[in-house]
Amino acid sequence: MIEKKGEFYGGMGMMAAFVIVLVIIFMPVFNGQNGLNYLDSLYNSISKGSAYFIPKVKEEIGSFNGVNIGVELDMATAEQAAQTAALFMQSGAMVNVAGRELKINGDLGAILANSLADADKMFHNDSQAVSQKYGYDARRVLFNWWMSFKIMEKELNAQKKFKEAKGVALVVKRAVEVAFNFYQIEPQNIKDKFGVVSFSLAFYVIYTLWYGFAILFMFEGWGLKLEH
Repeated sequence: MIEKKGEFYGGMGMMAAFVIVLVIIFMPVFNGQNGLNYLDSLYNSISKGSAYFIPKVKEEIGSFNGVNIGVELDMATAEQAAQTAALFMQSGAMVNVAGRELKINGDLGAILANSLADADKMFHNDSQAVSQKYGYDARRVLFNWWMSFKIMEKELNAQKKFKEAKGVALVVKRAVEVAFNFYQIEPQNIKDKFGVVSFSLAFYVIYTLWYGFAILFMFEGWGLKLEH
């Protein structure tokens, strides 16, 4: 039996409004997307707008120009080894391919600079230039840079070339991974979308509280109480 009808039905009305808004959120009414996809795209584009570290990384790896390295990389497959060999040869390195094994000798600065050039193009969504450079899919190019650099970092650490290994890790984290993850996303400045961002954050807080008070009013109107 309902003890406080006004409070109970008020809570029911709030819950109905909550459900209506929820249905609208999952409808494709936000530039052809539902609300969640729209906001996900928005925040990804804002994140990309503040994640362009490549120019700074180029400056930081300048100290590796003329630093020669020799590493052996064991790739996952012979096909990946052949694809990866092209990356290092384009960097001016000497590469010997034997199945999955790569033996590489070259200028670390030139290798890192070449990978940054590819990452820069992919960050700006110019996949065609990267694909034409190597003759295969541009995202696969970035993946092969990532995989080979991960192995190279371990090799350089094993050789106690810790500074060089740190430089490789920096390029992976600040350039290759960022370019791969943000590929095909158009960057935006948060200042340009400040109103939408502010509204979405305020809406999230209010909408959550709205649901909580709807449950509270329904239970209290019904007569349910928490007692020790």
